Amino acid sequence: MKKTDPYRRRLIVLLSFLAAVLVFFGMVMFHYQIVNGDSYRAKSVAGTAKREIVETSRGIITDRNGKVLVSNRLSYTLKFSDSSFGGDQDACNSAAWRLIDLCQQEKIQWIDPLPLAADAPFTLTTDTPGETFVTWLKNEDIPYTGGDSVTLSVSGGELMDTLRSIYSISDEFTDAQARLIAGVRYGVSMSDGYVFAEDVPVRVISQVVDGHYAGVSTGTSSQRVYNTTYASHILGRVNRIFAEDWDKYKDKGYSMDALVGKGGVEEAFEEYLHGTNGVKLVTTDKNGKVTGELYAKEPKPGNTVALTIDLDLQKAAEDSLAGMIQSMTKSDGVSRGGAAAVVGVGTGEVLALASYPTYDLSKFNEMYETWTKDPSLPMFNRATDGVYAPGSTFKLCTSVAALESGIVTPSTTIVDRGIYTYYEFPQPRCWIYSSYGGTHGAVNVSQAITVSCNYFFYEVGRLTGIHRLDDYAMQFGLGKHTGIEIGDSAGVLASPEYAEEIGETWTDGQTITAAIGQSYNLFTPLQMANYVATLVGGGDHYEAHLLKSAKSFDNSSVVYAYNKAPLNHVEMADSTINAVKTGARGLATGSLSYIFKDCVVPVGCKTGTAETSTALANSCFVAFAPYDDPQIAVCVVVEQGDGGAYLAPVARDIINAYFSNASTADTILGENTLLQ
Repeated sequence: MKKTDPYRRRLIVLLSFLAAVLVFFGMVMFHYQIVNGDSYRAKSVAGTAKREIVETSRGIITDRNGKVLVSNRLSYTLKFSDSSFGGDQDACNSAAWRLIDLCQQEKIQWIDPLPLAADAPFTLTTDTPGETFVTWLKNEDIPYTGGDSVTLSVSGGELMDTLRSIYSISDEFTDAQARLIAGVRYGVSMSDGYVFAEDVPVRVISQVVDGHYAGVSTGTSSQRVYNTTYASHILGRVNRIFAEDWDKYKDKGYSMDALVGKGGVEEAFEEYLHGTNGVKLVTTDKNGKVTGELYAKEPKPGNTVALTIDLDLQKAAEDSLAGMIQSMTKSDGVSRGGAAAVVGVGTGEVLALASYPTYDLSKFNEMYETWTKDPSLPMFNRATDGVYAPGSTFKLCTSVAALESGIVTPSTTIVDRGIYTYYEFPQPRCWIYSSYGGTHGAVNVSQAITVSCNYFFYEVGRLTGIHRLDDYAMQFGLGKHTGIEIGDSAGVLASPEYAEEIGETWTDGQTITAAIGQSYNLFTPLQMANYVATLVGGGDHYEAHLLKSAKSFDNSSVVYAYNKAPLNHVEMADSTINAVKTGARGLATGSLSYIFKDCVVPVGCKTGTAETSTALANSCFVAFAPYDDPQIAVCVVVEQGDGGAYLAPVARDIINAYFSNASTADTILGENTLLQ
């Protein structure tokens, strides 16, 4: 038997050990370079690399059919930081002034978050500057009085001395220059990566880069592009977070200079539109030249938000409303405002929301001061925030309350005697008696709606009582917020409780005037459109809403789709609904037939005229279509319009626009489809 060579055995052991080491080394390399390569690569450069926030793009906004309303474009930004000055205050202030001076020469607006006037006496630009500014005042020992508002307790000169001391601003700068420098320094202290200016022209970016501006870095951002001049009161805008709003966003992962929605759907749907910023690590050599870039976190764009609005219908509503009001103003010289609202029956979807006068969102910054001083209030959304007496359009609600309470039946008649004499006072007159000295004779509820007989509804209102009237009005959503996401006025529902609230005493006379839409009743156009939609839709009362759906930026997944049940159901017999609809149809085929003969579908409607303190009454008009199977409800209001019938052409134009485009609007779009 041969003996094993001891050297051979040792060689085998040694080779086995080396093989094991190589295998282990290969496994470690695979772990570090393949499995967790990106993570360790980021960590390897994090100690020497500069961390930069990469702004993502905001989600786009479309109408219900995929037509783009708001999108984005790439723009350049300038950021300022004090981190490279090593505590050298003079160098930091000089660098800040150099940048300010460049922007002044190039007429570039920059972001100055310090809420103080730029010139003497350096007063507060707002008395509610927010908790962030108040905290800063406390930290810097600047005297002020607080509460619901803030008032500085120092003079402008004393304040400038304090600002110079806080930021070590030398006397070589004037007070006006020192104030601008302090604004930049304040912005740096309040934000990680203070955005000094945005949407900066390429020529200015080149000057900054070629001029080696200390403390300044360039970057890219997305600017909102308004693809339509319509729907300005709906869409809203975006801006950097105001100091006073920081508390609202600080716990949601936002940077202090993030772009957020301001008003309209931009603010209402912020959670869907705001994407997630990325983080980039940039390495440089000793001369500042970039040697490498690595994403530690990829940016994620915001979601695509589809509204319930139909852009074509919105255009038709705005154009027709503007044309009507301009024609009225041209004839008598009276300045007017107005609104129109269109709501889907059985859904609560807001299909169009027009307010006149209007404004152009793309010119917001340059025209803001002019618009805020315009007495016609172009930025005021009359469709959601304007409140108006409904006039005779409220008689539809009164009819339902009386019929459902058994006060009258569809066949009950009441004789119009011209002057309502049940009370010793008041003794109001029917409009036909005041105008022509005649009466409507014996009329039932449908006929009373058609001819708008005040006498009939005085009697019905008295018998029904204010509490029943208010009960049905509230079920229809009148005098309450509609639920629309951009916010609205609740309006006022006439009641003994409201009279007491304002220090008045409710009387029987108030009840009969409330029954015809007067007294204290004040509703928004959107409320009235939704009330009519609820009535003709069988009683299902939905909240009014603008959000249809939200999808991921690449349309790969549905983030949200509206699918809420009705808020409540108004119990109404078929006979009640038919009686009310018959009366509304009678108006469209009777005295207003000359207008609706050109309508593409049968319509039901009701006029309303409400007296005001001016010589001309406010006008209101509601309609629904098609008559047999209602799909939409419309409300049009014009201030000092002098009569609801004058608004019928606007409602007709809106209805024609909707049903003329219905076949196109109902076409199902394929996935990943946007219409420009």
